[in-house]
Amino acid sequence: MLETPIITLTTDFGLKDPFAGLMKGIMLGINPDARIIDITHNIQRHNIFEASQVVAMSYKYFPSTTIHVAVVDPGVGSMRRPLLVVTEDHYFIGPDNGIFSPIFEELKSSFFKVYNLTASHYFLPMSGSTFHGRDIFAPIAAWLSKGVDSHKMGELIDDYMIIPTPKPVITDNSAITGEIIAKDNFGNAISNIKRDDLAKLADVESIDKFRVMYNNEPLPLARYYAEIENNRLAAIINSFGHVELFSFRDSAFEKYNIKIGDKVTVTLA
Repeated sequence: MLETPIITLTTDFGLKDPFAGLMKGIMLGINPDARIIDITHNIQRHNIFEASQVVAMSYKYFPSTTIHVAVVDPGVGSMRRPLLVVTEDHYFIGPDNGIFSPIFEELKSSFFKVYNLTASHYFLPMSGSTFHGRDIFAPIAAWLSKGVDSHKMGELIDDYMIIPTPKPVITDNSAITGEIIAKDNFGNAISNIKRDDLAKLADVESIDKFRVMYNNEPLPLARYYAEIENNRLAAIINSFGHVELFSFRDSAFEKYNIKIGDKVTVTLA
């Protein structure tokens, strides 16, 4: 592990209740040297897919051996299993409900192991079945950050749950059709079309070669938000490499009634 191990948290707990704080208290009680970083606690309640996208977009920006804890867990207390995913560079801890689907898909040709967490002596004594974030995931992350070997924490499995992520479709080598998969806090609509997809059509550095279509209307493809004035709907390749719809200083989702699943097409101009 790192000399100062890093643990990240992604949850739908919000900040009104003490849940996120209690998880940090448990982890620091086990390993006071751990550095705990909040990615977000504002995932839409029970939205496993949204959490999966946030984790997938975020984890690469952290140092190797970072431990990523993701808890969006409507099935807490049921037969769903608690997981530890070990890759060549990172660790992921959370429920077996599809929350790590993009990680599995991204690493399917790489080395990784998935453990069903069964070593209960590393858990907190549980007084109920509603808070595995505190009782299982937080202590496992802390013990892992102290150098406990991952193979001691559970049993290897290969039947973990995967939620298929919608994939953009390329037609005739001149068009890509995808869909809106996420909304950020600014009301921007994030699609599943990525820079790498556009590169299959043309040089992405020359964005004038592309035309973005939404709701049968062509949208300008901007280089930066302020380039498009008058609050009109426009597109941009965001900092995570996704084609995104936006309205400068406004919520594109609200102003243009955008919905998750809406189709977006990029063609050669």
